[in-house]
Amino acid sequence: MSPASQPATTPNAVAWTDLGHGVTLNENAWTDQAQRLLPEDLLRLIARLHRKLEPTRQALLADREDRQAAWDAGDLPGYLPKNEHPEAHGDWQVAPLPDDLQQRRVEITGPVSDPKMVINMLSRNDQGDRADAAMLDFEDSMKPTWPNVMQGVENVRDAARGTLTYTKPASNGAPGKEYSLDPDDMPLLMVRIRGLHLRESNLRVDGTPVSGALLDLAMVAYHSAHTLIDQGKTPKYYVPKVEHYREARWVNRLFELVQEGLDIPVGTFKATFLIETLPAAFQMEEILYEFREHAAGLNGGRWDKIFSDIKVLREHSDRVLADRNWIDIQRPWMEMYVKQLIKVCHEHGAFGMGGMAPHTPGRTEEMREKQVAGVVDDKEFEASIGHDGCWVSHPYFIGPALKPFEEKLGAQGKTHQLDVIPDLPERPDLLPKGGVGPKTLDGLRVNVRVSIGYMKGWRQDLGCVAWDHRMEDLATFEISRAQTWQWLHHEVTLDDNTVVTKSVVRRIFDEELEKIVEETREFFADAPEEVIEEQVDRFRRAAADAQAIFTEENMRPFLAQASELYGAEK
Repeated sequence: MSPASQPATTPNAVAWTDLGHGVTLNENAWTDQAQRLLPEDLLRLIARLHRKLEPTRQALLADREDRQAAWDAGDLPGYLPKNEHPEAHGDWQVAPLPDDLQQRRVEITGPVSDPKMVINMLSRNDQGDRADAAMLDFEDSMKPTWPNVMQGVENVRDAARGTLTYTKPASNGAPGKEYSLDPDDMPLLMVRIRGLHLRESNLRVDGTPVSGALLDLAMVAYHSAHTLIDQGKTPKYYVPKVEHYREARWVNRLFELVQEGLDIPVGTFKATFLIETLPAAFQMEEILYEFREHAAGLNGGRWDKIFSDIKVLREHSDRVLADRNWIDIQRPWMEMYVKQLIKVCHEHGAFGMGGMAPHTPGRTEEMREKQVAGVVDDKEFEASIGHDGCWVSHPYFIGPALKPFEEKLGAQGKTHQLDVIPDLPERPDLLPKGGVGPKTLDGLRVNVRVSIGYMKGWRQDLGCVAWDHRMEDLATFEISRAQTWQWLHHEVTLDDNTVVTKSVVRRIFDEELEKIVEETREFFADAPEEVIEEQVDRFRRAAADAQAIFTEENMRPFLAQASELYGAEK
């Protein structure tokens, strides 16, 4: 193979390198690392997958737009007609779960691109606690820049081998620190691929960008699946943001084709689908049926679900939701949705996984104690209704999240709760309820403040940021901007009689930015003035970006639907 560069065809565009087999790559992206990770046989596989699957993916995305247009015109999402997919409601079971998927009480997640975080997720914390599984994320907690994606693939490869290491450089008089894995004491390794809507701009087949999900799965499986299988472990994946059973069918076909392409028996891969969109909540049984050969379970992704609730019903003035911090898993429609998820999963032999504890450890002991109590309360509720496990975003909270599940399952000598079937109506009401709960200026301030902090990280190619003692990722940014957009669109009157207008939103941005600037100057008080000003400028730019997105006339479906062209002018 002798790659040849092709000239750019549009102003400010990148040049493209021809890698053969119809594959072209952004010339800037053909780094030494990419050349190691994209050998010719993998490129051939990616090209075959793209040609077989991309037309259907485009049709599925067009279907999403048609459904949203109908909802915007007044329709409501709901269950499918009973005669549309009757086989999904019969007496069937998912394929038997392998031994290493039988206990998933606590799963920890974070960006796959950060080797230190990957090592920490796959290791015991300072208290000696270890998660049962670690989900290495190419999606909500990782901005999909080309370097991040390539580093993520390399991290998964080395983690599967047990050889991943990281050296923290010495700084400010503190010595460097070495991080490494204990291959004999690691949790189940899992990978979350990108969603159906995301395309990888830097790699094209026949002139068309490839699916991010396709690229992630093909690359990660190529570099780690056989390694895991040889160790007697299961290649395990998470699939986000599915909206319809036909999308689950597409992903299942992707799984089949990747396994066939790598000479792996079909059904070896296992996956958990996140039910984190309102449309998918009404099709859980159909979705599980479509990937029953590869199914490990479903997960109730509560944060993206709240975003989807708002986005889907954005034009429905009678379903405008209250402050984001008020919407917890015990609100009636949220509780019904996770109980329905547990019921569907357990009836068919799959795990029903619970939600995320998004905290990062507070600075004071009092704050940490309060956080721990909140995590325990949340996980006690999830364990009590039948979940088989839950998520945390920081190693510090593994123990508190684990405790309720240990107490519930340990007392019965079980590793899961597949025997628990919640008692629900045949078709429970899953539609979000408007007209209840607070809508406050403080709630608007939270949305704005989160968006400034998150957008600063996004501009620095980070997909998650520790902010106000929580881990804010793309999902919580999406909630914040969707809710603000909806309140603005409907000119909502808040509890103090403030009407949400563009001028009010801009004023809150100005006020919250100045608070953040003051906090930044205080935090960096001992740093050189140029360092302080650089940080302040980054927050100002982030605030400007976020404000522009919050006040758009038309609400975009996602913050981004494509990765950036690496090395292109912005």
